[in-house]
Amino acid sequence: MPRVINFSDAASIGIHSSILIAKSDKPMNAIQLSEKIGSSKHNIGKVLQRLVKDGILKSFRGPTGGFMLKKKPSEILIYDIYRSIDGELEQGECHQDAHICPFDKCIRENIVKEITAEFVNHLKANTLQDYL
Repeated sequence: MPRVINFSDAASIGIHSSILIAKSDKPMNAIQLSEKIGSSKHNIGKVLQRLVKDGILKSFRGPTGGFMLKKKPSEILIYDIYRSIDGELEQGECHQDAHICPFDKCIRENIVKEITAEFVNHLKANTLQDYL
């Protein structure tokens, strides 16, 4: 069934993994996270490396290694995680070269733009702390 708002699998992995990491008092590795969220450890590792690169997580190598938050949970917006993985959300601008809507209001520029803005605002209004 089509959805207006949809998280990619990678964004879902990133957000769920970050919440689990925030709840843990020691580093969590990709195997542990895989057991909890049901995704492959390889996919989790790839996604979390993006979060490391963007300064949301830090990683540790070795047998006791894994991932930990680089900041406090209250300082990490859910949108920061989403954007790190999926990039900035487009605001629903009409991409038609010639404006073809015969109506006074464009569905794409009004409804989709408004829903996208609300979605972004919701992600920006929530931190990891809100899910602990």
